[in-house]
Amino acid sequence: MPGSLWRNRDFMLLWSGQVISTLGTRISSLAYPLLVLTLTGSPAQAGLVGFAQALPYIVWFLPAGALVDRWPRKRIMLTADLGRAIALGTVAAALLLDRITVAHLLVVAFVEGTLYVFFLLAEGAALPHVVPRAQLPTAVAQNQARDQGADLAGQPLGGFLFGLGHVVPFLVDAVSYLVAFVAMLPVRSSLEEPRQVERRHLVAEIGEGVRWLWGQHLIRTLVAFVAVGNLIYNALILIIIVRARNLGASPAAIGLLLAMFGVGALVGALAAPVIQRRIRPNAVMLAWLWITAVQLTLFAMAPNLVALGAVALVGTAIGPVFNVVLAAYRYALTPDRLQGRATSVIRLIAWGTIPIGALVGGFSVERFGAVPTFVGLAAVGVAMALAGTTTTHVRRAPRVETLERVS
Repeated sequence: MPGSLWRNRDFMLLWSGQVISTLGTRISSLAYPLLVLTLTGSPAQAGLVGFAQALPYIVWFLPAGALVDRWPRKRIMLTADLGRAIALGTVAAALLLDRITVAHLLVVAFVEGTLYVFFLLAEGAALPHVVPRAQLPTAVAQNQARDQGADLAGQPLGGFLFGLGHVVPFLVDAVSYLVAFVAMLPVRSSLEEPRQVERRHLVAEIGEGVRWLWGQHLIRTLVAFVAVGNLIYNALILIIIVRARNLGASPAAIGLLLAMFGVGALVGALAAPVIQRRIRPNAVMLAWLWITAVQLTLFAMAPNLVALGAVALVGTAIGPVFNVVLAAYRYALTPDRLQGRATSVIRLIAWGTIPIGALVGGFSVERFGAVPTFVGLAAVGVAMALAGTTTTHVRRAPRVETLERVS
């Protein structure tokens, strides 16, 4: 139909390139812990590599947000894709030469995470220049579907390819970044408003983004909940991998198990535009909090792989719907000149707990075992749901259409 996102040339170039790239990333994301566990047998060291990949979220989000608001966004995205292709290529080369070490993986994981931060912020800030404002929630939902579809296919593919050869997932990921780089080259849209270069200290520009978030009470509250949720989720993934290995699962079976998260989330992402239009945002927020709490409780009770997969499948669909609602609020309230910085502050808080989650998951499961760690995460999830239910900003959240963009 006229005006459809699928007829938007630049959106399709960006989206299709990132479909391939995100699929490659999901393939290697399973290969990282499997490779470390194969090399060392230590869940703690596997968690340490996850920490290294997520540490850039803490180190780089704030300065990267300010730089994204200064530098050409297309150039940032091209550089990030090419740099990640080179980084993953070094892992593939080291494996082929039988010279791979955990230290090498730590360095590459940190580099890949750093470039991902810059790409993510530039892509998010550029999106309003690629699609009309009225289509932003749909575009966000399509990006969610892209990511969840990559989860769905990437996790089992990662396990299968790792079984074929330890080098294969990393080689595939390197090639996927090159494909995304080539797809990005023909994009013609200007990805930022004309800028009057006002050279201020980077700290001052970062502070403007921090002040913006502090003034947005609802977004500030939601971001705090997302931060706790991300800590839980990133602890959960490693615990599920270890639990599945303890139950005798093969790498391919582990990949299939983790793909259940992708199935549920893909369903949620595809349904998100309709749900976002028909259901009040506060209902979506409370549903996400309580479904997460119930899901974590059921994980603690799951006795086998089938039960773990079923809980992952059913409980994950609400997440993308919540993400679309949060993104709609952010785009509605944020001026273009602050897009990079506002998003960077949100991501720092929301994603800054990801490396902590990887460490918590690794060390907790090594110290206490998988099931007791599941129980602890479930308790945190219930506490978060109770806090959200009693928070006024969440219970009375307005519809996005009633908001006006801050000037």
